[in-house]
Amino acid sequence: MSQQPIPQATSSLEMWLDYLTNIHTSAIDLGLDRVQAVAQKSNLTKPAKHVITVAGTNGKGSTCALMEAILLDAGYSVGVYSSPHLIRYNERVRINGQDLSDQQLVDSFDFIEKERGEISLSFFEYGTLAALRAFQVENVDVVLLEVGLGGRLDATNVVDHDVSVITSLAVDHVDWLGDDINVIGFEKAGIYRSGKPAICGQPKPPATVAAHADDIRAEFYQVGIQYTYEVTVDTWNWHSGAFQLEQLPIPSLPLPNAATALMALGTSELDISDVNVVNGLKNAQLPGRMQKISDKPTIVLDVAHNPHSAEYFVKQVGQQYAGKTLHVVVAMLHDKDIPATLGVLAPIAQHWYPASLQGPRAAKAAELCESLPSGTTEYSSPVEAFEAALSTVSEDEVILVVGSFHTVGEVLEHWQTKGN
Repeated sequence: MSQQPIPQATSSLEMWLDYLTNIHTSAIDLGLDRVQAVAQKSNLTKPAKHVITVAGTNGKGSTCALMEAILLDAGYSVGVYSSPHLIRYNERVRINGQDLSDQQLVDSFDFIEKERGEISLSFFEYGTLAALRAFQVENVDVVLLEVGLGGRLDATNVVDHDVSVITSLAVDHVDWLGDDINVIGFEKAGIYRSGKPAICGQPKPPATVAAHADDIRAEFYQVGIQYTYEVTVDTWNWHSGAFQLEQLPIPSLPLPNAATALMALGTSELDISDVNVVNGLKNAQLPGRMQKISDKPTIVLDVAHNPHSAEYFVKQVGQQYAGKTLHVVVAMLHDKDIPATLGVLAPIAQHWYPASLQGPRAAKAAELCESLPSGTTEYSSPVEAFEAALSTVSEDEVILVVGSFHTVGEVLEHWQTKGN
């Protein structure tokens, strides 16, 4: 156990984050006993009157952003907790669309430090409790919680939530959750609650999801059965039973997540009009999701980091940049399915720029090159790879930056620092 000094309410956010990184033996420590004890002691298990928790392999952030935009348009005050961040830790906690200030985070960390006593908390557990505290202090109407890893044993699952959402299901985080899709389905479904709405946005999910919902008598809503949607030429329609919304605007975020967000809000006891839905769909956006930061050359950032999200990315790129020469800057974490993800990206990539990430979960460029054409140049960082692509690309070509939140975050920060 580290003996470093405990930060104070007057300490910097950087000092607190450094402290939180070092006080617990492991960065990821699945299990709820410790975090639940602190949450109950601190009265944080119900941080707002309405709480919606969102799990899933992909699409959690987009689903939360879509619900957030609709709820804000409806006049609710909304707290969103998500992870990881792209550039600054503050991005993980939003209230009414604004990232939490350093001082708000420090105040929340200081509160949790005093409350935890001798109980050891991981970095994520600490951050989760601090977010709940911030929402409680600001007295928000609705809290949207994004699950960090899995569901059943994730720190967010200590909260007494009203609606539970699974956005998608695929094999990911194999080091922690294994590669059995039925087990993964059961872990995600661990956020479902007896007698409460339980949404599943994954078409034809593993049987364990519906079985668990049935076992605990949750109100189960499955895409393709209890709710459906279809795209027309430039709008889309959404149906659930006798209720339908037609000629909706197509959002900038993935449509399957929008359909799931509408089901989650539809089962909540929140007062939302059709106009709020339309405005929210138009307004919702999220950094690092098909984010274009330049036109000449076109530069697009996307955090796609597994085969499932890469497939959606490739489809979008194919629709928007057909016939263009594509330069792909990629760096990934080693616990992802690197060969399969790069295999999905391969048909659209004319030029590769594989880079190494830093940290215990990072994959080196050499690991990526095992799945790329022989002779591909390796780069020591996403920024170095990005600069190499910039020096090569012509104005009418496209640079795609993909593979991880870390990859996108490093390039985005570098781009902003350059004054673009």
